[in-house]
Amino acid sequence: MRNAVLAAVALVALSWATHESVAQEADAAAGERLFRQRCGACHQIATTRNGARPHLQGMVGRAAGSIEGFNYSPALRDSGITWTADTLESYLTNPTAMVPGTRMVQRFNNAVERRTIIELLSSR
Repeated sequence: MRNAVLAAVALVALSWATHESVAQEADAAAGERLFRQRCGACHQIATTRNGARPHLQGMVGRAAGSIEGFNYSPALRDSGITWTADTLESYLTNPTAMVPGTRMVQRFNNAVERRTIIELLSSR
């Protein structure tokens, strides 16, 4: 009887761990899909190659406007911002309100989309 109980507990634990792993993979896939849809026309995340706008790989923790070789707006370059989850939350909500003169005009009005993008950027 005791072995059966232990086996059942182990099975439930394995099932929960598998469920968590599948959920995390689904969240990551949703984040990448959203990034491609909303950001991918201008920004790269899978590579450090700049496109129409700077790549976003390693963005969290980096000073705004600091990627060498990209021509940032003076407003963003001189903003003194270091990208964190909080600064990204504000910026993605309304870039031009946070940094008047920035070239980024894309807003993320949906809080879930903002968090999904921020989580993706934080993981790269």
